[in-house]
Amino acid sequence: MILPDFLVQEVDGYIHLAGHRVGLQDVVYYYNEGCSAEELCEVFPTLPLVLVHKVVAFYLEHAAEVDRYVTANETEMERQRAGTPRGPDLIELRRRLAAKQAAGV
Repeated sequence: MILPDFLVQEVDGYIHLAGHRVGLQDVVYYYNEGCSAEELCEVFPTLPLVLVHKVVAFYLEHAAEVDRYVTANETEMERQRAGTPRGPDLIELRRRLAAKQAAGV
C-alpha cells in the first residue's frame, strides 16, 4: 500500500499518523465503531480535524488494503498475547503486598 505523506510506516510495519503516535488502525477502529471526524478528535485530542478528515478519506479510498493491514495486525497481536504468560491478578497482588507488609519489607 502506498501511503500519503500524512501516514508513516515504521520498519516493523506499524502505520501511524505523521507527527503523532496514533496508529492508523486506531483511527479506523473508532471510525468503524461510528465515530465522526469530530468525535475522533475528542478520542485523540492531539489530532487536528483536517488530519482526521484526510485519514478517513484515505481509509475510504483504500478500505480493502487498510482492512487487510488491520486484520494482520490484530492477528499478530493475538498471537503474541497467546504466547505471553499472564501476570498475577489483583487478588494475588494484594496477597503479596499484605505478605510484604506483614514481614516488614
